[in-house]
Amino acid sequence: QVQLGESGGGVVQAGGSLRLSCAASGRTFSSYATGWFRQAPGKEREFVAAIKRIGHTYYADYTGSVEGRFTISRDDAKNTLYLQMNSLQPDDTAVYYCAAGRVATMRSADEYAYWGQGTQVTVSS
Repeated sequence: QVQLGESGGGVVQAGGSLRLSCAASGRTFSSYATGWFRQAPGKEREFVAAIKRIGHTYYADYTGSVEGRFTISRDDAKNTLYLQMNSLQPDDTAVYYCAAGRVATMRSADEYAYWGQGTQVTVSS
């Protein structure tokens, strides 16, 4: 069993940066793949980034992708997942969720068994 809690969200102007953190409980955190998803008002939850082990990262590849602007990382000694977000744009406004699980594709929300409560990120123009 893993419990997750996000922090670091807030309001930022376009072009600014935020660093999200996701603290996990449980001694098995290091054995799980972890990811970030986001959900904007009226839209479905979408994949942002995932990390299976240090050095194995995956980023969303849809239009307006986050790759090159966002960086996912994890510190297993601290049981913490991070998402560094730079060059934020208004389209990045959403509730950001961290997730953990034993996953295969890394990009499907259905594969993740554990979820945090979410943290709001608002980017003003």
